[in-house]
Amino acid sequence: MKKVFGRPQSMKNNIFHYCAGCGHSIAHRLIAEVIDELGIRGITIGVPPAGCAVLAYNYFDIDMIEAQHGRGPAMATGIKRVLPDRVVFSYQGDGDLAAIGIAESFHAANRGENITVVFMNNAVYGMTGGQMAPTSIMGQKTTTSPMGRNNVLDGYPIKVSEIFSLLPGTAYIERCAVNSPANILKTRKAIRKAFQYQIDGHGFSLVEILSPCPTNWKMTPIESCRWIDEVMCKPFPLGVIKDLPAEAGDEQKKGDKRHAG
Repeated sequence: MKKVFGRPQSMKNNIFHYCAGCGHSIAHRLIAEVIDELGIRGITIGVPPAGCAVLAYNYFDIDMIEAQHGRGPAMATGIKRVLPDRVVFSYQGDGDLAAIGIAESFHAANRGENITVVFMNNAVYGMTGGQMAPTSIMGQKTTTSPMGRNNVLDGYPIKVSEIFSLLPGTAYIERCAVNSPANILKTRKAIRKAFQYQIDGHGFSLVEILSPCPTNWKMTPIESCRWIDEVMCKPFPLGVIKDLPAEAGDEQKKGDKRHAG
């Protein structure tokens, strides 16, 4: 079968409003591709954030419900409990999830709600002027930390994925990036696995995506992609942080081998 590159059915024919080099447009496409591939377009409901992606409903051709700032996981929880046969995901930035919405995110994860969270981490408040975010790294200069983030004044960057991985209710957590073709492919696989785990009823899943923000980082798109590899990945290393279903499968295989022996 001949493969033809084109717009996913789960995306509207609208032009993105994002800045040049922003990772949101890439992440949107990956989510849409996965929805098409899994054949779940008619049962998927997305919850966009307050932030740069607040207009995500203009781009996804699926059911979308806007939540108040930081309340995405709470709304997604309500939708999923009322409509358990739907595939429900929230799409959140670092300020939306790790600042004003940390309580809703943390407790939804702790309860093991069977939802998926796509967490865009660009280490800065993108929409409101480039202020320091909960995930801004040490020494990072922002409009509210012009001398660089200082742990004495500002505390340390919050590692959401590592913290959430300690909660018994979380099933799958992986940190990815969209700064290179190889990383984009890995991110796509992670999103697909997170959605599949929700379909299979495994519980709370989160995919953290390190995303370039050239405008607020004061860099070119190419410099931003390089900065993720050379700087951002040090405090936020890429990879699978928790995968309970896979671990359970490995234990089952070991048990089968012992039984057979």
